[in-house]
Amino acid sequence: MVDDAELLSLSHTLGDTLIKQGFRLALAESCTGGWAAQCVTAVPGSSSCFDRGFVTYSNEAKQQMLGVGGETLRQHGAVSEETAKEMALGALAYSTADISASITGIAGPDGGSEQKPVGTVCFGWAHRDGRIVTRTHHFSGDREAVRRQSVKTALTGLLQLTLATDL
Repeated sequence: MVDDAELLSLSHTLGDTLIKQGFRLALAESCTGGWAAQCVTAVPGSSSCFDRGFVTYSNEAKQQMLGVGGETLRQHGAVSEETAKEMALGALAYSTADISASITGIAGPDGGSEQKPVGTVCFGWAHRDGRIVTRTHHFSGDREAVRRQSVKTALTGLLQLTLATDL
């Protein structure tokens, strides 16, 4: 299981890297409810690299705060790489950040389906230079375990994008 010390260490590394690169970060979170932003801001000095976070739990919030398209939500659902991509791009569009990540998924214990079981989480990472990456992961464990793994995956992806390594 991903523990708090691991998330804090990852947040320190990400913050140091963002500062060295001169990048500012924005996060768009759904199923993690701001947990990734909490990890980032737990690091002293994070104000020099963290611009803002969006907690967009409902579809309406995704549309109003991040500009996610209604058609995207109707056609692909909130838990999709298409929505994650639009969330990450919206976080850039509605912030002064250079890099962003989005998280949208089904943490459980309910809400899953045969096509998208509990533990399905979609991610988006975007950079102002035009790089956009999306991924879907299927995590196991209870609600907290899925959310912890989601935060770790989002922060790890940001670190890789910031360092220009393959996600």
